[in-house]
Amino acid sequence: MGTPSAIDMRARGPQLYHVHQDHPLAVALLAELAIDYSIRYGGTAGAIHRRLRDCPAADFAAPDGDLLVLVDHGGPVAGGGFCRIDATTAELNRVWTAREHRRRGLATRVLAELEAEMIRLGYRQVSATAGDRRPEARAFYTAAGFTEVVSGAARLFRFEKVLGVGAGPCGATPPGAAVEVRGRRRRRHR
Repeated sequence: MGTPSAIDMRARGPQLYHVHQDHPLAVALLAELAIDYSIRYGGTAGAIHRRLRDCPAADFAAPDGDLLVLVDHGGPVAGGGFCRIDATTAELNRVWTAREHRRRGLATRVLAELEAEMIRLGYRQVSATAGDRRPEARAFYTAAGFTEVVSGAARLFRFEKVLGVGAGPCGATPPGAAVEVRGRRRRRHR
């Protein structure tokens, strides 16, 4: 573990990093997410990547948000973030796992860490959305204890969850550690 410039390539298993949206790990993650979205929904990956990066970076940074990247063998394999909706509600965004790394529990690990951070910041509930061409996301949120709510949008599924409760795999504080790459290290939940 360490700073992004010193990612431990010998680490056993994927390592979590808290990053800023402009960090190279986040840029790479968003580029892969943009490719996935372009395949599913049309449009160019470049245009989608620009839209993803046009969201204010401050939305996904302390003190109100966070952006995580799960790195394996030096490259991003999963990640996600959240931003503030109001004083008690956060919104999940950009939760994604590389196709070749799916079905390994990586998204669950990312979500557990994000939920722990939301709780630490005082959020009591979280919302999420998934497009109609991401059925695995719909199944994932349901399995993680989210409740599907009527969204009113034809191509969008909306979910809500009260933090810290529920039978889903992310209802409890996650084990493991994450590394802060904004300047200091954080080790939690040992």
